[in-house]
Amino acid sequence: MSLVLAGLFALFLLLGIPVAIVIGAATMSALNLSGVPLMVVPQQMFSGINSFALVAVPMFVLAGDVMAQGEISKRLVAFADSMFGFIKGGLSIVSVLAGMFFAAISGSGAATTAAVGASLVPELKRKGYDPASAASLIAAAGTIGVVIPPSVPMIIYAVIAQESVRELFLNGFIPGIAMGVGLIFIALIQGHRRAYPRGTAFNLKTIGRTFISASWGLMAPLIILGGIFSGIFTPSEAAVIAVDYAILVSLFIYRDLTLKQLYRIIIRAGVTTSVIMFVIAASSILSWTLSSWQVPNQIATAALSLSSNTYVLLLLVMAVILVAGVFLETASALIILTPMLLPLAAQLGLGTVHFGIIIVVGLAIGMVTPPVAINLFVASTTARLPIERIARAVLPYLGMLLFVYLMIAFVPILI
Repeated sequence: MSLVLAGLFALFLLLGIPVAIVIGAATMSALNLSGVPLMVVPQQMFSGINSFALVAVPMFVLAGDVMAQGEISKRLVAFADSMFGFIKGGLSIVSVLAGMFFAAISGSGAATTAAVGASLVPELKRKGYDPASAASLIAAAGTIGVVIPPSVPMIIYAVIAQESVRELFLNGFIPGIAMGVGLIFIALIQGHRRAYPRGTAFNLKTIGRTFISASWGLMAPLIILGGIFSGIFTPSEAAVIAVDYAILVSLFIYRDLTLKQLYRIIIRAGVTTSVIMFVIAASSILSWTLSSWQVPNQIATAALSLSSNTYVLLLLVMAVILVAGVFLETASALIILTPMLLPLAAQLGLGTVHFGIIIVVGLAIGMVTPPVAINLFVASTTARLPIERIARAVLPYLGMLLFVYLMIAFVPILI
């Protein structure tokens, strides 16, 4: 029956059916053929989304959309530019740092790419930067959006693996910073090779002015993450506070958002959330079915029979995660792979938190790896360039992200 399930899954994907429906339809068909009552389906779907931790998902999506739409992201970019724009190719550094700043607010790779791209791509073009390379760098920096807390994929993983969201958030900082440092290193090399110009001259008054201007945006991650790690509120409560804070700043302090625009943002965030929640609900049926058929244990046993070398098996697990990230949307891949690979990870001696960081970072890299590379599509739209050009330009940054990925897996001290 496992082979029937895999065959139906592949067939429905090839027919071009949306992934969430593929997961549900393939699993329901396999359950029906095996004689399991289909009453199990709605029960498991409801059970899969009946978690308090998932309240954070729509709230972080909405908070990210509000901040991306308004002045918050633009002021963060201006502050980063005032500090590092004087370096040759400094706008490349600003692109990565802005991505890291916004990652600590939004929890979404696509939102980070859109917010930073809208603010920086026109300026990068005007200063003579290669448009495709600039757009690909912003897309690559967008992957940090799901690694540095808060992170929507980490919340989903925590629900599936029954792990602490706070613990995952706490261990996401160093991997996210390592990814940012790696991208800055490649960007600086390219800046010198291509003789990119210097940006804003270094001036303490300018830094002070932009810091004050961006201070409300800079306080957002301090309030959100500080509240979580100090125990004042839970991650779910922090997500609601993030929405309140974003709306308060945008409507009453910066006054760059109207009620009409806010209504449209809420509707868009609701649509995005509904897609994520439907994927989670559909995937919970698959997870239950795989567990009932002992598929994860069989996969672990089969993998361990291939080699006794822990490093070889870990590389195999990482390769599976990367391939899944290439072809599947992040939430779908996360929900499918976690119950399948978690038992194998445990037998390899990986802690639940360490494996969570590995799978989230691996799937984040899939956001800039075609064909299903959401960050590249967002960057392509923002820069008004063909996706093929951006896909070629992202290769050096992709290589660095893969190097950091290996370091995160094999040097646990990094987390």
